[in-house]
Amino acid sequence: MQNTKLNSIALIAFIASELCYYLLIAQTGIIEHFSSNIYVIAPLPIGGVIGSLLTYFLKIKSEKKIFIFLFFQLLISFFYPNFSAIMLFILGISVGGLAPLIINELKKATPVEMGLALATSYTVGTSLFNTEPSGRVLIAIILTTVTLIALFFLPKKQSEIKNGLYEYSLFSMILWIYLDSSLFETLSRDVNISIWRDGYSLEIALFHIIGVFTAIRWQMQKNYKELFIIILFALSYLFYFLQESFILSLIYPFVISYYNVVILQTLIKKDLKTIALYMIFIGWFASGAGLFTALESLTLFVPSIFLISIFKIINSQQQYNKELHYA
Repeated sequence: MQNTKLNSIALIAFIASELCYYLLIAQTGIIEHFSSNIYVIAPLPIGGVIGSLLTYFLKIKSEKKIFIFLFFQLLISFFYPNFSAIMLFILGISVGGLAPLIINELKKATPVEMGLALATSYTVGTSLFNTEPSGRVLIAIILTTVTLIALFFLPKKQSEIKNGLYEYSLFSMILWIYLDSSLFETLSRDVNISIWRDGYSLEIALFHIIGVFTAIRWQMQKNYKELFIIILFALSYLFYFLQESFILSLIYPFVISYYNVVILQTLIKKDLKTIALYMIFIGWFASGAGLFTALESLTLFVPSIFLISIFKIINSQQQYNKELHYA
């Protein structure tokens, strides 16, 4: 029993700490330190794509792959944030390689463990978000060390409890990541409204947690869930355009957590090769497109996507209803 509890705690810490590393270091810390210069930070996503491919093509045990990627991540973290192009490339390989392996380890998690891992990650990430991006070297080292230690206590067997009822298309997942990345990167650069800097950390953390466990516990038909996510994103963009910080700090964290659970519930049903390929598109290409949208001030054009998405979902639901009628 004690070993089972230890394995559960290790799995939660393992997932949560690496997700925090991605948010605080790879996604925000490095980008802000290098002033969002795409040409300077390009080695990071290039390395990330290569790392995702190496995840599958390295024919060694998953535990050894994770250890190797974490070792290089820890080594590079000591030099944060003064990374050369080579260091960014190596870090990209490490983070990109770890992402599919982390998701693969989630196959061992029960829905509650998944929820606790994500809730912990969002809470810690939110509380540390306002730290100076260039001063996160200790955070980078501690988070990687926690992940590395937890690796040696992970459970060996996959969970028999199924997570989620439906699988969602790669297109839908790319769309959600793009919408999130575009708004997140826009908010991070907007001097007039930033829910993280405007004193809403408690609300953000709380609604992240609510979003996680709502997605896990509240099941609905596939098309309705897709429509629900799109509507929440549409509301998030609406309240951003209206400069309504408080309402945005409730809705936006909720939809981030909600759709991420849906994506993870889909991905953990795939084999490692498919997860690695999917992560290239949703983890690097979609988020990169969102960053480009924010940097080029194209966010005002994003709402047009909602109309197309809603039409597609309604059409899909009509087809589904027809099939039920003729069945």
